[in-house]
Amino acid sequence: MTKIMLPFIRSDLAQFTAYKPHPSSDTADSVPTQFDRLDTNESPYDLPPELKEKLAWTYQQVIETNRYPDGGHETLKDAIAEYVNESAALPLSNTAANISVGNGSDELIRSLLIATCLGREGSILVANPTFSMYGILAQTLGIPVVTVGRNETNFEIDLKAAQSAIEQTQNPPIRVVFVVHPNSPTANSLTTAELAWLRSLNEHILVVIDEAYFEFSQTTLVGELAQRPNWIVLRTFSKAFRLASLRVGYCVAHPEAIAILEKVRLPYNLPSFSIAAALVALQNRTLLLESIPQTLSERSKLIGILSQQPELQITASAANFVYLRFKPNGLNSQDAVLKTFHQKLRKLGTLVRHISGGLRITVGTIEENARTVTRVQAALGDLEF
Repeated sequence: MTKIMLPFIRSDLAQFTAYKPHPSSDTADSVPTQFDRLDTNESPYDLPPELKEKLAWTYQQVIETNRYPDGGHETLKDAIAEYVNESAALPLSNTAANISVGNGSDELIRSLLIATCLGREGSILVANPTFSMYGILAQTLGIPVVTVGRNETNFEIDLKAAQSAIEQTQNPPIRVVFVVHPNSPTANSLTTAELAWLRSLNEHILVVIDEAYFEFSQTTLVGELAQRPNWIVLRTFSKAFRLASLRVGYCVAHPEAIAILEKVRLPYNLPSFSIAAALVALQNRTLLLESIPQTLSERSKLIGILSQQPELQITASAANFVYLRFKPNGLNSQDAVLKTFHQKLRKLGTLVRHISGGLRITVGTIEENARTVTRVQAALGDLEF
């Protein structure tokens, strides 16, 4: 088919690479019946039947599909604020005024970019490898993305390069620094040095701390927000709360920052069913979060077994996934070997994420993890190093 260049489309989007979600069951290549999706860091556990029944009742008896959803999210914000205070062991310091809710964290990231950098007002700084949507969303808005690297051993941000980038980038200046705590795909938490650097940044720079995996790391920076109005913490219901299909994210920040986000977000951005599900999840958080100890135990077992493979290099994880690389052997291209290994796992029935010189593997159920180990060992046996 001839490619048509539409003259009204921005030229910079012609070479733009969109985010590639994992394939659906009806479009995936031919694979064995058991197809384990361990590539998107979702919870391997669905909602319990009793909560699904409660949501079904809500849909049938309460939600009117001909009416727009609650556009202010006040009830949900109150519930989120209560959970945030509880999870950070804080007094009642956060209220609904400190919370903004989005259609997934992606919408909140986009709103933050619009509020800070749009119209050549600023650029963003990210340390790769990290969550790709910061750069993708910035590029779709025509916002420059400044990247720095990480230490290849512990994945700490190259702080010297980051500071230099902030000092030297002027047209436009860096207005937002994005970090993930713990980082994806590398699973490491922010170090003491990284935190000290973030705290040292000028108040004119927004620091966005993505805590998507907080429930697994149990390490949060929410307690610092009261003293740092230029910090914003992102969180999501897509991981530990098992609501990935319903797309609910939220951020915690100074009320003035929240007020700006409320101005730029789309009206009625969350469907009524998503709001109801998030409320049910929070009301039943003890039940839903009971699965975390098992996930952490399975993570430890997975790391322990994979670390016994002499070809693999596994890093410590503070999240619900592990990151593996091949040890350098000076013979074949690591990227080529990794690509082949990734393809072999896929053919065997396990989807994992190939990213930044390594593979990110979500911790699944006991059965999924057992199959992962078996398939990793089989794929390694077929590789030529």
